[in-house]
Amino acid sequence: MRYSVLDLSPVPEGSDARQAIANTIDLAKRAEAVGYHRYWMAEHHNMPGIASAATSVLIGHVADHTSTIRVGAGGIMLPNHAPLAIAEQFGTLATIHGDRIDLGLGRAPGGDQAVYHALRRGMQGGDRFPDDVAELIGYLDDAQPNVPVKAHPGQGTHVPIWILGSSLYGAQLAAHFGLPYAFASHFAPDALEDAIAIYRRDFKPSAQWAKPHFMLAANVFAADTDEQGAYLRTSMQQAFVRLRTGRPGKLPRPVYDIDAEVGTQMRRAVDQALRVTAVGSPDSVRSQLAALIERYQPDEMILTGQIHDHAARVKSFEIAAEVLSDLTGQVAA
Repeated sequence: MRYSVLDLSPVPEGSDARQAIANTIDLAKRAEAVGYHRYWMAEHHNMPGIASAATSVLIGHVADHTSTIRVGAGGIMLPNHAPLAIAEQFGTLATIHGDRIDLGLGRAPGGDQAVYHALRRGMQGGDRFPDDVAELIGYLDDAQPNVPVKAHPGQGTHVPIWILGSSLYGAQLAAHFGLPYAFASHFAPDALEDAIAIYRRDFKPSAQWAKPHFMLAANVFAADTDEQGAYLRTSMQQAFVRLRTGRPGKLPRPVYDIDAEVGTQMRRAVDQALRVTAVGSPDSVRSQLAALIERYQPDEMILTGQIHDHAARVKSFEIAAEVLSDLTGQVAA
């Protein structure tokens, strides 16, 4: 079982986007060094605490500074874009970097309705996601005769496409197209078990994938002790509360008493949404990740973790890599 990193290029309080992007490059290099398989960036808009809005640009920047790790989108919010434009962007990335580029596709706008209208001003509404996915696949596949529009670069690059989702819709779509499926269990796990079952049951083999391939997303906050891990986690807890209450901002500094900061009721609601999480010492993180692997049997895991201090964030991913290397080695045996 492979394990990977999902990075939103967080902008901590007291810092700026330039430093966040520099931190992303540093984390990507460390992730490559300690055995992570993929390094994915996510598209979000109008959020001062996230520096990955121009996702394909940042993917190219990460790929320029690494050499072996796969780099990609987790994901591109396809309703925001013309499929041809995405095919050209990722076809260009694949032309430059070879078979290291992944393209995960989401159906959400990556922001609110104001963002959607700003990105798609003058465009008609309606759910064209399945048609757009099929169109995009065609642009990246081998060229067909008599097709009036081709992606140059893009055509024939066969950039691997993933479907991302947090509902049964994405599971059904991924199964229909015979594509790998990544579930956003790190922040919306309610439909996780049903989505996995539907995806695996209904999967139709494709030219690229003979059998279903499921990726589980989890948060990780690893440190020397359980107390340190819980302290690091409070930044993401606060950020999630602020997002849910319409006050998005930079990634907050951690606090020692999260209930005093956000209230016990809100903290419990946030913890429920973020329950696919491993937090604490290496031993604690090991037992929690092992339980997730045992329960959901993923083909891959992708880890994320919004941690204010960059050095602590790097260490958290390094601890998780060591734990997962050991766990997956045991699973393989």
